[in-house]
Amino acid sequence: MPNNRKRLVGKVVSDKMEKTVVVAIENRKMHPVYHKVISSTRKVMAHDESGAGIGALVRIVQSRPISKRKRWVVEEVLKEPEQLAT
Repeated sequence: MPNNRKRLVGKVVSDKMEKTVVVAIENRKMHPVYHKVISSTRKVMAHDESGAGIGALVRIVQSRPISKRKRWVVEEVLKEPEQLAT
């Protein structure tokens, strides 16, 4: 039986904390009057046991409050970040 928690897809923009990543979620919608595509970005903190790096595309799922600002958990890493060539 599937649960009905919210799931969002976003890109990891920071992984400097232990077991926490900052995920940027981009929302694009059409302006009702001007008919231009408006993009807005919101950043959320997510609990991460797997250790996703900066640039990874992840799916996050809503959870119980883990700390003051963490209410999301990384469910799955959809796409790994490309390794930087040195």
